Amino acid sequence: MTPVAADITTEAGRAEVLAAAGEADIHITNAGGPPPGLWSDWSREDFIRALDANMLTPIALMQACLPGMIARGWGRVINITSQSVKAPLGSLGLSNSARTGLTGFVAGTSRQVASKGVTINNLLPGTHATDRALALDAAGARARGITSEQMRAERMASIPAGRYGTAEEFGAACAFLCSVHAGFIVGQNLLLDGGAVNATI
Repeated sequence: MTPVAADITTEAGRAEVLAAAGEADIHITNAGGPPPGLWSDWSREDFIRALDANMLTPIALMQACLPGMIARGWGRVINITSQSVKAPLGSLGLSNSARTGLTGFVAGTSRQVASKGVTINNLLPGTHATDRALALDAAGARARGITSEQMRAERMASIPAGRYGTAEEFGAACAFLCSVHAGFIVGQNLLLDGGAVNATI
């Protein structure tokens, strides 16, 4: 594996990453979420940055990788998005917008390439014990005048599993979707949220 430090939202950054990857059969996209806030906080430039990171960059990377996968007859693409695609969060309007746009692109594209042995799916994490969760805990705590620990306890109490997810269990789910055993899973949005999204379908 060759680590590359680059701004993936730029053409130059993507070119550098793709050159290091070579003929990749597995492609995973994962961009950090835009900042939380209120609908009145965001400018056009804020939305453009969110779309660049969470929609347009994953699409550009798929457009670069899919032809080779199709030619080789096998490939796996996983986009890590968010539970907010299924259950929008009021304070994450930038993320809700951009990630839902990516979901729409995947819905159509995944069905165009499935017969070539290539699958595209999305993983929708709920709250996991990551730096992003800690940052959201801190932001929520500041807004409400409580401690981060209190905020975290409240958020955990809202998750039926009673805890945040772990990186290890998320990685295991991602590895399955990347495997030969997931060839019949196409264009799906798999929630890993401890049951937080209360929905039948």
